Amino acid sequence: MKKAILATKVGMTQIFNEDGSLVPVTVLQAGPCVVTQIKTVDNDGYEAVQVAYADAKEKVVSKDKAGKKEVAHRHGVNKAVKGHLDKAGVSAKKYIREFKFENASEYELGAEIKADIFAAGDKIDATAISKGKGFQGAIKRYGQHRGPMAHGSKFHRHQGSNGACSSPSKVFKGKGMPGHMGSKKVTVQNLQVVSVDAEKNLLLVKGAVPGPKKALVTIKETVKVEA
Repeated sequence: MKKAILATKVGMTQIFNEDGSLVPVTVLQAGPCVVTQIKTVDNDGYEAVQVAYADAKEKVVSKDKAGKKEVAHRHGVNKAVKGHLDKAGVSAKKYIREFKFENASEYELGAEIKADIFAAGDKIDATAISKGKGFQGAIKRYGQHRGPMAHGSKFHRHQGSNGACSSPSKVFKGKGMPGHMGSKKVTVQNLQVVSVDAEKNLLLVKGAVPGPKKALVTIKETVKVEA
């Protein structure tokens, strides 16, 4: 892997190509990410680049219940992380991640990784936590068919037979059942970068990217290679 960046999902819109065709795109605020650590084989056993993204507040001061005494509450950055970032000369950041770049040794502490590492036409993989749907039935969760909706039917939106009485006399593992839906790590592969705004650090990616607005999205060059 040679290119990767952390981004925030802004939302979706649509643009027109030069030939007049309409393209739905996801807008991503990609970087800037700051290099906070260079991991080497001698010191860590492998090569990687650690980056930090999105400014965070070190602490928030508020008053107690009586409204007299000020109390400091630390948000996002604890003392250990703050010390680590201070050592790299980086201000408090919300997210810290690692990328195993092939050219990790070429990076320097404090260097910035911006959206311009990608170009229009690049293929990428986008990873994020999908939208949470809460507790859902088998029809919405797995797309199963419903039963008859007639008045006499006693089977409407159930998931179907769980297991026959005599054989196999059990419920097989993996049976589609109601339960918590969404809020999982999802990767969409082989997406295309339509446009890059280097000044504003914006990436326009063709199609949908997992996660709600303001979600953290990890963008990497795709693992799929076109023949």
